Parts: sequence; C-alpha cells; structure tokens
Amino acid sequence: TSSQKRRRQKKAAWTDDLSWEERLADAVTPLWRLSYEEQLELKQSNHRRILSELSGSLSPDLRSAFPAPASAKLNFPVLPVLPSPVRDGYRNKSTFSVNRGVDGNPKTVGFYLGTASRGNIVCVNGDHLLNMPEKHTLVARCYQDFIRQSSLEPCLLFHTGGHWREVTVRTNAQGHTMAIVYFHPQMMTAEEVAVHKAELVEYFSRGPGLACQLDSLFFQESTMTRCTHEESPYQLLHGQPYLYEEVLGFKFRISADAFFQVNQAAAQVLYNTVRDLCVPGGAQSKTGSTLLDVCCGTGAIGIISSPRVDRVIGVEIIEQAVRDAAHNAALNNVENCEFLPGKVEVVLPALMSQLSSAPGVLTAVVNPSRAGLHPKVVRALRNQEAIRRLVYVSCKPDGEAMRNFKELCCAPNQEKKLTGDAFSPTLAVPVDMFPHTPHCELVLLFER
Repeated sequence: TSSQKRRRQKKAAWTDDLSWEERLADAVTPLWRLSYEEQLELKQSNHRRILSELSGSLSPDLRSAFPAPASAKLNFPVLPVLPSPVRDGYRNKSTFSVNRGVDGNPKTVGFYLGTASRGNIVCVNGDHLLNMPEKHTLVARCYQDFIRQSSLEPCLLFHTGGHWREVTVRTNAQGHTMAIVYFHPQMMTAEEVAVHKAELVEYFSRGPGLACQLDSLFFQESTMTRCTHEESPYQLLHGQPYLYEEVLGFKFRISADAFFQVNQAAAQVLYNTVRDLCVPGGAQSKTGSTLLDVCCGTGAIGIISSPRVDRVIGVEIIEQAVRDAAHNAALNNVENCEFLPGKVEVVLPALMSQLSSAPGVLTAVVNPSRAGLHPKVVRALRNQEAIRRLVYVSCKPDGEAMRNFKELCCAPNQEKKLTGDAFSPTLAVPVDMFPHTPHCELVLLFER
C-alpha cells in the first residue's frame, strides 16, 4: 500500500544518519528506545488485538465471518503482561555470524544487516545490544580475534570455500559458559582439521581467549546451514559436556543443541504460570490426574508440574531432547514422568485410546514451535473427550497458532473431522520473555 511505501521511504531516509550500531539495535531490539513500561503497554495492546480476532470468530453471529472485525469484543480476560524480572543482558544463548564488516574485513563476528539477495550484507558486532550479556560479546570478540590470526579463510558462502563459520554461546545463571564453533571442512582431511582444532583449544584454554573462562568448548564440522547432532556430532574439545540450569527449584541439563528458554528469569515466570493453569491449587489435585505434555522438549513443564499430578506423559520429536528429558526427571528424582519420542501426530492418536480408559482428570499442555500444531494433533486433542482443560503456550499467537485456536473452539465439523465438543478460551496470560523486542509468550487456557 502507499502508506506502507511512505513509511518505508521515511524509514530509509531516517536511517541514513544513524550509526551502524543504532541500525543493528533497531533490527534486533526494535523497542530499545521505549521505556519498559511503554514496551509492556505495546505488547498488551498487541495481544488484545490478536485475541479479539479469536473472540470474534467464536460469537455465534460471526462464526462464518473470518477474519473477525477488529472491533470484536474480547469475551475472556487477558491479564496484564507479566514482566521479565531481568530486562537487560537476559539472553542465555546467542549465535554470532561471520561476514564482511563495515570496514570490509571478511573476518568480522556479529550480526547481519542487509539482505543476501541484494548482496548488501554487513556484519556489525553486537556489543551494544541491550539483550546481550557481556560474556556473550566477549566470546564473540575473542572468536573474531582468533579467526583473524588463523591462516584459514572464513566460510561466507558454502560454495565459495572457506572454513570458519558462526559461534554459539550459551551461559547459565551461575555464569558458566559453553561455546560451539561451526566449521566447514571443505576438502580437508581429518588430520588437517585437527591442527586447527588444536589451535582453537590453545587460544581459549591458554591464550588470549582464557579471559572468556569457557567451561565447555564444542566444535561441529558441518557442510549444511543447520546440522543435527545425528548428522554431524558436536565434538567436545575442552571442558564439561553440559551446562545445568535451575528453574523453580528443579535442575535441568542443557546439552549443546538442546532447546531451553532464552531468558531464564522470565522462564520461571512462564513455567509458574503454566503450572498454575494446568494444575490449579498448590496442593496435589485429584488422584488419577494425568498431564499430557505435547512438544515437551527437554521436559521442563512436565517435570515442574509433576508433584501436583499422578502422572506426566511427554511427547517430543527430537530424540536427543527426549533423552535429556528422561535424564532431567532422574536428576530431580521425579518418578512419575515418561517421555515418548516421535511425531506428535503419530504418537498421540494411539496414546489417546489408552488414556481414555484411564480414570481421573486428563489435562493437556502444548508448547509448539512457531509453526503451531499439526492439524492431526489438534484433531486428536479435540476429539479426546477426557481432556477438559488444555493450556496452549504460544510464541507467535498471530501465526499458525491462531488457526489451531480456532479449530479447538469452532463448532463441531465433520469435514475437518473435529467431532469433540468445542473448547472455549477462558483466560490469557502474556509473559514478556523478550524485552526490547516485539516478541512475547502467550499462555492461553481452554476449557470445555
């Protein structure tokens, strides 16, 4: 539209006199110029707007009118956004890329500005970003120093050669630090790669990189953008294989590629909220209660909720995460959790028939990726009459998740094989996990 174009032109003109640092901050942490109160107000109004679409689609006279009019009234409470206890330097995981810097040096470590298609990528270091802890930017600066003194070229595009790729830094609340260096071997032999691995270890364990005090140094040789551990193992070059993080009194093991919420302090707020909505009341709920944790990752929600229910069943597609989840349960002496590997849309329908015969209350909690739940999963949850309460944790409620919400709540529909009674949203709780950015987690309670 012309107004969008005007805005873009205005923005382009306005960015001309900005420093590279400010441009990067505007790209990575777009709300950095606002006070924290203003950021929360913005996120609150965003959520009310997004959820009024869900509300509008539910009222009988509007069931057919998709999308709902913006004026649609909310017919369930949306609590004020729960703030992050830590606003600055909260990230416990950061990935820094390698590319040409503002000065043209191809061995620059930082974040991209520009687009590959236009060929105008510039790599700007992120020392000034409000969400970055100093430890992460220190490791990035040291890695930049290391690759600049290395005889090998950086790998900017896979097909043009070069070796040094990005570095990921993970830290825990105690300040323990893990670094993972990604490397493209090209045509090198294992012996040749070993020389450079040794130089990397030397630099971080005895050279200038000692300042980073790395507890773990991993190395992954990968010829693809994203490699799983199965495709190319993470090689521990130095230190400990895991970090450990504590959440609400439970301890979690974090392996090099495990998913963990990026803001530990806010994760406690999120998981506390989820637990209270899944199993209300501090005391153990009715006997026979089961919590079904869908897309359970490394088991956090199920393990944290386990004292309040008889049984937790987690389902997760990433096998390493399932192993981590089982380990985390054992680490906390939790004996009522079981974790099943596999695609949720395959595992769930079979599991449902087994669960329907079990006595007691069945509650489901789902915490999918941005892509939302597979339609078959929504169908299995909706058609399992024993589930009266469902908690949906979404990091992007306006995307695919909205389609999930509508399918949980629409009138029964033979065509879509949605035969179970409709759920209704009864409470929404936004949790700010990502200060200075527009992103926010949303916890939605559905009941029927």
